[in-house]
Amino acid sequence: MAKYLIVGASAAGLGAVEAIREVDPVGTITVITDEGCSHYSRPMISDFVSGKADLKKINCRTEEFWKEHNVEALMGKKAVALNFTEKTVQLEGGEKVPYEKLLLATGGKPFVPKTEGSEKDGVFTFTTIGDAQRIAAKIDAINAKAAVVIGGGLIGISVTEALVKRGLKVTMVELQDKILSLLVDAKGSDIMEAVVRKAGVNVVTGQSVQNILGRPDNDGAVGGVLLTKGGQVPCDLVIMAIGVIPRTELVVGSTVKINRGIVVDNMMQTNVPDVYASGDVAEAYDFILNQNRTLPLWPLAVLEGKVAGYNMAGKKTTYAGGTNMSSLKYFGIPLVSVGLANPKEDPTLGILVKEDLEHNIYKKIVLRNNVIVGLTLVNRIERAGILLYLMKNAVNVKKFKEELLSDDFSWATMPTSMQKKMSVVQ
Repeated sequence: MAKYLIVGASAAGLGAVEAIREVDPVGTITVITDEGCSHYSRPMISDFVSGKADLKKINCRTEEFWKEHNVEALMGKKAVALNFTEKTVQLEGGEKVPYEKLLLATGGKPFVPKTEGSEKDGVFTFTTIGDAQRIAAKIDAINAKAAVVIGGGLIGISVTEALVKRGLKVTMVELQDKILSLLVDAKGSDIMEAVVRKAGVNVVTGQSVQNILGRPDNDGAVGGVLLTKGGQVPCDLVIMAIGVIPRTELVVGSTVKINRGIVVDNMMQTNVPDVYASGDVAEAYDFILNQNRTLPLWPLAVLEGKVAGYNMAGKKTTYAGGTNMSSLKYFGIPLVSVGLANPKEDPTLGILVKEDLEHNIYKKIVLRNNVIVGLTLVNRIERAGILLYLMKNAVNVKKFKEELLSDDFSWATMPTSMQKKMSVVQ
């Protein structure tokens, strides 16, 4: 009877459990997680802060998930060491858990820059349900009125909207000149920034927080921030929402190959036999860049976990690759960003753009050799599915590329010969 061990119980870990059980209904599965709460949707933790959803609503699996899949879940346990010779994972406290196949799905941890005052009461990160619970409780406990969010990317805008919905005055501070700079170009950013400002958010770009200040009556509690250009912003809370970095500390110093994350092949296996990695901790294949890199995205983590699970259980499966892919809706504006949405100047790339700034509509397609390699849709995302399909299948769109951004573009408007080819691919 096979022994499977998974370190991490978020997207990749859950995907792996399901895949293993599809192939092997009797092998033992043990999951180790340092969180006390598991199988919730991390992209939905902002809904918990805003009050839109309780813990039950953000669960992405049933409460009976572990029992239904015959899993021994070691909750609130931290893995601290690996021994590849004896094939064990050591827990904090000394207990060792044996394995035959091991998946490292440890995810990412928040990037927290060294900032004076970051130890003060009222400073939070925002990556787990525990973070969300602590923020919500703090708002209630001190009747918070204002917050500073450090970071204008996906995590930053997510928590900013949640805080606005809770009635707080929010200042978003972004080091780059534009918010959401990893997802959209300057024009797309301007649209989103205008919408965010209209919601009452103070957006500060080109700066960061130099110092977190205390309250006049209690220097140990957050009272405001000092910006790098000298301005001060009073607040009750500070949220560090800059981004995540892979949690590789478990394998640092071991024989597991690490770059930025844990390096894996197209079967999600590391360079160490019987050891796999998936999710935010792994460097997996990006089919647009044609190279491995970290892609901290929930859907890709689930898929990578499933690929790892199948291979661990003996069903040979290859990972076709993912790419930067975000679909979100904040402050009432839906946005889709895929692949090279904001590329640097490159003579090999072609750019198609259609905009209606009066209605906050912006569409952009990036092409290389008449194949879609980047896609941005702001406030008009109905054609995202078909465009993504063309992109994933590297379809040459030369014959109909001028129609790609039309509101009427669909399968029916494509050349008949292309429709036949695509039906074969499907």
